[in-house]
Amino acid sequence: MHGEYKVRGGKLVVVDLELSGQGDLATFRDVVVSGDFFLEPDDAFEDLNAALEGLPAHLSVEGIARAIEAKFEARALAGGDKVRMIGFNAEAVAIAVRRAVGAAQSWADLDVEVIGMRTMDPAMHVALDEVLAAEMAAGRRGPTLRFWDWDDALVVIGSYQSVRNEVDTEAAAEYGVGVTRRITGGGAMFMEPGNCVTYSLMVPAGLVEGLSHERAYAFLDEWVMGALEQIGVKAHYVPLNDITTDQGKIGGAAQRRFADGTLLHHVTMSYDIDADKMLQVLRIGREKLSDKGIKSAKKRVDPMRSQTGMVREAIIESFREYFLSNYRSHEGDYRPEELEAARALVKSKFATEKWTHRVP
Repeated sequence: MHGEYKVRGGKLVVVDLELSGQGDLATFRDVVVSGDFFLEPDDAFEDLNAALEGLPAHLSVEGIARAIEAKFEARALAGGDKVRMIGFNAEAVAIAVRRAVGAAQSWADLDVEVIGMRTMDPAMHVALDEVLAAEMAAGRRGPTLRFWDWDDALVVIGSYQSVRNEVDTEAAAEYGVGVTRRITGGGAMFMEPGNCVTYSLMVPAGLVEGLSHERAYAFLDEWVMGALEQIGVKAHYVPLNDITTDQGKIGGAAQRRFADGTLLHHVTMSYDIDADKMLQVLRIGREKLSDKGIKSAKKRVDPMRSQTGMVREAIIESFREYFLSNYRSHEGDYRPEELEAARALVKSKFATEKWTHRVP
């Protein structure tokens, strides 16, 4: 069995192994780790392979990584030199192991359909998250990355947020800002035309098999870190789901894992937000203000615009081209029946008081 994992900004890890036994009793044997990484001291390589030998084949990524780390710690306690893993880490080896036994997928296993911006009611995009996830589960659509564009103002609250705690409905009505609830958790999104960069990614959950929720968020957005770097923005993840730079937070992610094995992951990054209006419509307390990059309401929140000097459409196009150039993918579009199903779902669910106020 053969598995590979490339550390973003690091090295390639390759694992070849066989299984001894069957089912829950299966264990790893004849394990060989290789790659273009660096490991010091040299004889720690034997300990790395030995750490994997005989491990239960059902162990998660975290369990395998802990076994490697424990082996190196035992070495140090026995008087050996401290081990340095350069360009990779124990988790990278564990992911390669899980891929070797077929328990995890890699980007190379997928052919992602990339859908560019399509301007529509923001509630349609919320509905499309559900529709396209169902289409993927039914086998009528493959993995999909799609970029949002919208022509109206809307507050999109997280699946578990309280409307009255998050939204000043009188101010929202005054500004003509609607409210709907999405199917993923996380915080409220203040969406006006042109103020954010938002995308949804649908993949098989096997792509993040064995990863903690924290690691899964970062893993699924490794591509956008590369895309941001290409336009001059050096970003990184702050657990659990924030994308930030040295100048402060620029966005956040949310996920939902469906029972059928589909994973929905979406991200919103601030491009140019009217902070004064947002703070009137959203009930954001001082605690939350601390990570919004807002010291005064009388300003705009524009990290993407100010850090890149690019118009929003150019940023999104750059993201789209980056993914198409660096991942196994192809251009695509919504099917008429998917759009029709989303329109129906807006009427029957996302535009209803029952759904929007399911948490009053």
